[in-house]
Amino acid sequence: MQANPLKDKQKLAQLIPKPGETVRNRLKSGGRTYLANDNIFDALLPGDLAAIEGEVERCAGAMLDALVIDTENDHNTRGTAKRLAKMFVHEVFAGRYLPPPTCTDFPNVRSMDEIYVVGPITVRSACSHHLCPIEGEVWFGVIPGERVIGISKFSRIANWILSRPQIQEEAIMQLADEVERIIAPRGLAVVLSARHSCMTWRGVKEDGTTMTTSVMRGIFRDGPAARAEVLSLIQAKGFRCQ
Repeated sequence: MQANPLKDKQKLAQLIPKPGETVRNRLKSGGRTYLANDNIFDALLPGDLAAIEGEVERCAGAMLDALVIDTENDHNTRGTAKRLAKMFVHEVFAGRYLPPPTCTDFPNVRSMDEIYVVGPITVRSACSHHLCPIEGEVWFGVIPGERVIGISKFSRIANWILSRPQIQEEAIMQLADEVERIIAPRGLAVVLSARHSCMTWRGVKEDGTTMTTSVMRGIFRDGPAARAEVLSLIQAKGFRCQ
C-alpha cells in the first residue's frame, strides 16, 4: 500500500501538542485556573507567547474561512488573522500575559491619614461574553496606611487589570485587591463607570446606558461619614452617576 505523505503529516501534527495546550497542561498540573480574567504570566516559558500568537493566527484564519470570507483574494482581510492575533495577545488581552506593573511603594513618612482621590483614569477592556469593547473611567479614593505609591501607578494597575476579557463586577474587585496587596490602605474606594458595546453595538443597542460599580474597603466600608466624603470628592473629580 502506497504511503500518503499528506495524511502522515496530518497525523504527526495531531500528535504534537499545540502551544495553548502545553500551557494549559502546565497550569492544570500546578492546580491553577486559567479563566478569562486570570493572569498567567508566571506559567509562561520563553517562546510560549510567540507560539500562542501563531496558534491564535491559525485559529482566527479558520474562523474567517468558516464565515466564508475569501482572505486570499480579499485585499481588506488579507493579513487580518495575523493582525487579530497580535492585537489580542499584545494589546487588548495583554494583561493576561504580562507581569504586574512595577509599583514602587514608599513609607508614609508624615503619617497622612486624610483622603486623596485619583481619577478619572480611562480604561478599556472587552466583555468576556461577546469580546465586545468596554470603555470607561475609574476613580480611586485612598486613606493611606503605612505605605503609599505614586499616583501614576493607579493608571498602570488599572490598565493591567482591564487588559483582559472581563465582566465589570469582577474587574473592580480585582482592582481593589491589587491596590490592597501593594499598599494595604486604611480605606480604599474604587468606582468604575463604563459603556459596554455588547449592549450598544449588538443586542438591545441601547446607546445611552452606562454601568457603574463600586467597591469600598476598610474605613470607607465601615464608616458612613467617610464613605460619603470620598464619594463627594469623586463626584468633584468628574464622576456623575447616570
